[in-house]
Amino acid sequence: MSNPHLGQPAVTAGAALAGAPAAALVVHGRGQTPDYMTTILDRIARPELAYLLPAAAGNTWYPQSFLAPVAANQPWLDHALETMAVMLDRITDAGIPAERTFLIGFSQGACLLTEFLVRSPRRLGGAAILTGGYLGPDRRSPNGSFGRMPVFLGTSRYDGWVPLARAEETAGLLRAMDADVTFSVYDDKEHLVNDDEIAEARRLLTVDGL
Repeated sequence: MSNPHLGQPAVTAGAALAGAPAAALVVHGRGQTPDYMTTILDRIARPELAYLLPAAAGNTWYPQSFLAPVAANQPWLDHALETMAVMLDRITDAGIPAERTFLIGFSQGACLLTEFLVRSPRRLGGAAILTGGYLGPDRRSPNGSFGRMPVFLGTSRYDGWVPLARAEETAGLLRAMDADVTFSVYDDKEHLVNDDEIAEARRLLTVDGL
């Protein structure tokens, strides 16, 4: 079966990849398109960076809850993870090093990026996990190291999609894998990206020399 997500055109924003001082892979949530994330990028207001925003087939990276058994989300999950790897390869091929490559995801996109990270840990510039957590119903054990990569993980204690307990478990797992985690819990009643999370993402994207 071919990868349906790779059949969708990715969106770019900010500076051109070639020659950009840094870049971010930016991933939308369930039922959204890259356009939703461009509004987040407008709020972050770092247009000098390059942004690559892949699109999910049918606006969904995988069909079931992120808390469902991993097998229940196959083969769509594997396709989504492959898409993340392909997009990062595009950033690398443009000459942007790992230490200036960032990840930003919201909701299902945040869950997908978290799963991608814990499956293949390495030191990137940083990650902003905006309401998300690793996939599957079970606790995960540490496997590898992020080499003190900065990670911001924000969530609401009232979020209807990502239970606070899973966000806490995810922060703990990332710390156990040697990520430098900032974990913030908010009282928002809506499923959104609040202004404090925007400020944290902007700080994460502050690259030396800019």
